Amino acid sequence: MKLSTMIRAGLLILLCATLLTAPRASSAEESAAPAAPNPALLDPSLATATAPDVYRVKMETTAGQFVIEVHRDWAPQGADRFFNLVSIGYYNDVAFYRVIKGFMAQTGMHGDPAVTEKWATARIPPDKVKQSNTKGRVTFAMGGSPDTRTTQIFINYADNSFLDASGFAPFGEVVEGFETVTDLYNGYGEGQPQGKGPSQAKFFRGGNDYVKGSFPKLDFINTATIIE
Repeated sequence: MKLSTMIRAGLLILLCATLLTAPRASSAEESAAPAAPNPALLDPSLATATAPDVYRVKMETTAGQFVIEVHRDWAPQGADRFFNLVSIGYYNDVAFYRVIKGFMAQTGMHGDPAVTEKWATARIPPDKVKQSNTKGRVTFAMGGSPDTRTTQIFINYADNSFLDASGFAPFGEVVEGFETVTDLYNGYGEGQPQGKGPSQAKFFRGGNDYVKGSFPKLDFINTATIIE
């Protein structure tokens, strides 16, 4: 199967109340408590901010860290969506589940199936392709057309400019730590059924329980943070 066909085929998730008053947590317990999830994770309509003209995102991963610089004039719709996803913590604890040596590294399926389901239909309007998919450029993945982009992104490992004609519009590039990106685990290769990597359909239904249980060597984004 041709590489361009593969990417088009593959680029397409209480505590019971009581009448008794719970004992107040100590200050130490309060400081250790995890932050509540952002409501926008389950409601894409709450994540519609306009991104700065240029901003940087630091990704701390299990392989190390790297920095993406985003240029809104390259692809404004994509830049806005990425800004909002990072701002609400969408990419925290998210796997690089499709890493193909010499081609690209793909991420953006959320670890919670309930979150993935909410964002699956939150499509981004198309952007014109103003920059090429060269080494280090970051681009939203899509299905058969540019109006199917949602949350998944990929980082080009090489000159993949053949993707430009299909409407893949880069919105940023890795400006620090590209060696970390190339160190991401690629042993599983292409996803199922073409390869041995994670099935997107099973990932959609099973989230991180599926990929962590069946593909334990995958690298993850620990946190993604806007730094400037």
